[in-house]
Amino acid sequence: MTTKAPATAVVDAAIAQRVLREQVASLFATVGSATLADALLAWTVGALFYWQLRDPWVLAWVGLHFLELLRYPSQAAYHRDPIAAERSDFWASRHWKEMLFFSCVWGALPWMMMPADNLPLTSMIVLVIVGLCSTGLPAVAARWPSVLAFVLPMNTGLISALLWHGSNTHYVLAFFVAVYLLATFQIGHALNKMLTESLFARFEKEALAEQIAEQMAVTQRLSDEKTRFFASASHDLRQPLHAIALFGAVLERELEGHSAGAHANRLMQAVHVMGSSLDTMLDMSRLDAGVVQPELNAVALKPMLQALNQMFASRAEEKGLQLRLRTTELWVLTDPQLLQRLLANLVENAIKYTDQGGVLVLARAKRGKVCIEVIDTGRGIAAENREKIFEAFYQIDNPGRDRNQGLGMGLSIVRRLSHLLDHPLQLTSRPDVGTRFRLTLPLAQPQTSVTGVNDGASASPGSASTLSGGQPRAPAQPSSALVLPSPILLLDDEADIGDAMAALLTSHGVQLTVVTHEAAAQQAFTQAALDARPYAALICDYRLAEGADGLEAAHRLRAQFNPELPFLLVTGETSPQRLQRVRDSGVPVLFKPVAAQALLQTLAKLITKA
Repeated sequence: MTTKAPATAVVDAAIAQRVLREQVASLFATVGSATLADALLAWTVGALFYWQLRDPWVLAWVGLHFLELLRYPSQAAYHRDPIAAERSDFWASRHWKEMLFFSCVWGALPWMMMPADNLPLTSMIVLVIVGLCSTGLPAVAARWPSVLAFVLPMNTGLISALLWHGSNTHYVLAFFVAVYLLATFQIGHALNKMLTESLFARFEKEALAEQIAEQMAVTQRLSDEKTRFFASASHDLRQPLHAIALFGAVLERELEGHSAGAHANRLMQAVHVMGSSLDTMLDMSRLDAGVVQPELNAVALKPMLQALNQMFASRAEEKGLQLRLRTTELWVLTDPQLLQRLLANLVENAIKYTDQGGVLVLARAKRGKVCIEVIDTGRGIAAENREKIFEAFYQIDNPGRDRNQGLGMGLSIVRRLSHLLDHPLQLTSRPDVGTRFRLTLPLAQPQTSVTGVNDGASASPGSASTLSGGQPRAPAQPSSALVLPSPILLLDDEADIGDAMAALLTSHGVQLTVVTHEAAAQQAFTQAALDARPYAALICDYRLAEGADGLEAAHRLRAQFNPELPFLLVTGETSPQRLQRVRDSGVPVLFKPVAAQALLQTLAKLITKA
C-alpha cells in the first residue's frame, strides 16, 4: 500500500475543496430561474387538470407545491452568504435535501392527479415528469447526491402510480419510465464524472501553474541574487587587481635591466591572465546587456586578415602549425572591431584545438554575399557537442578546468557577436578530421579610404573597442612617446588604487592629486584655481564611498569648474544596467583592471581630442 507525501496530500485536499466550491456554485447558479420555471409549469399543469377533472386532489397538490415554493428563500440565501465558499459542505448538503423535497412533491403528482381511465392525461403526466427530469438533470449533475435526490423520487412516484392502476397500458408506461430512469442514472453519472474530472483537471493545472510560477519566482530570485553576488564579487576583485596591475607596472619599470626584473615580468603576466579572464566575463555582460552596438561601415578585409596574421602567427608557430590567411580585395558591410574580435576568437579556437596540420582563413564572394571561412585540421567536434560548444564555460576536453585552456567563453562570444552583427554562422565538423566555421556577410562596394581596425584602447563604453577579451594586440605605442596631461585629479575612494595610480603617473612625469569624495574634489579644484594651476584632466571611479555616483559627481564638478575639462571614467562595474547607463553617458571609460599602457594611451588621447 502506498501513501501520498504530506505535501501532495495537502495539495489534493485543497484541490478537492476548490472542486466542491465550484460544484456548489454551479448548483445554486440557476436557483432563481429554475424556481420560476417550476412555478409556471406547476400552475399550468394544476390549472389544466383542475379544468379537466374538477378534482380537489389537484388543488391539494397545488397547495403542496406552493409549500415547496416557500423553500425558495432558504436556497437563495446561498447568494447572500458572505462565507458561502468556506461553507461549501453545508450548502452541498442543503442542496440535495432541497432537491429531495422538490422531487417528492413532483413524485406525489401521479398519485394525486392521475386518472385511471383517461389515457391522454396519464400520458401528459408521464411527459411532464420525464421532461422535467430531463431538463433539470444538467443543472444538478455537478453533485451526484443532488442527482439522486432530484431524479429518484419523482420517477419512483410515477412508476409506482402507473403500476398501482394495473392496466396493461399502465404497465407498459411503467416499463418505459423504468428504462428511462436507468438511462437517466447512466447519463447523470456520466455528466457528473465528466464535470468533476474537468474541474479536477482545471484546478490541478492551475495548481501546477502556481507551483511553476512559484518555482520560477524562486529561481529568478536565486538568479538575481547570483547576479548581484557575481557583480559585487567581480567589482571587489577588480579593485585590488587594478591596484596590483598599476603597482606591478611601476615595479616592472623600476626593475627593468635588473636580475629581479624577470620576476616582475612573470608577476605582470599572471596579472594580465587574470585581467583577461575578468575582461572576457565582462564582455559577456556587455553583449547581453545590449551595451555594445555595432557601427556598420564598408570594410576592406585585406588589412583585417593581415592583422589577424600578425596576432596569431607566433602562436601557430609555437605549436608547429601552418597558419594561412588568404588576403582578398573584397569589402564587406560590418563593424570592423566586432568582426575582428569574432574572427580572432575563431582563429584562436582553431589553433587551440589543432595538434597537427594547420589553420586556413579565406574569404570569397558568393551570390552577392561574402563567406569568411576558418578551417582547421584539428580534433573535430562530435554531433552531440555542436550546440554545447557555444554555451558559456563549456569546454569539451577540459573537465578539470585547466586555466591554461581559457574559460570556454570564446565561441559563446562568437555566437553573440554573430547575432549582433546579423552575420549568420555555420558549423561543419568531422571528429579527427577538422572543423569549418563559415560566416556570411553582406558584400560592400570598395571605398576610397580604408576603414582601419582600432588599436584596442578604450574610447567610449558603447564602442566595439570595449570588447577586449585578452586577445593578442599589435605592439603598443611606447609610453615615452606619449604626451600626457598634467596635473590630473583622481576621485577614487580606494586608497590602494590612489597610491598605485600616483606611483604610475608620477613615474611618467604626471602630477596627480588623489581625493576620496566629491567635497574634497571641490576643494582641490578651488585651490588649483587659486594657484593658477588648473587641472588638465579628471579621472573618476564610477562607484564611490557610501553609494555615491562617480559619474554624476564628475558631471557636477565639470559643470561647476570647467565644462570642457577632459574626463575619464574608470570602473569595475559589470552590472548590465550600470553598463548601459555608462554607455548612454557617452564619456570615455576604462574597465578595471586597466593595463598601465592602456591607461597612458587613453590619457594621451584625452588631451589630443580636447
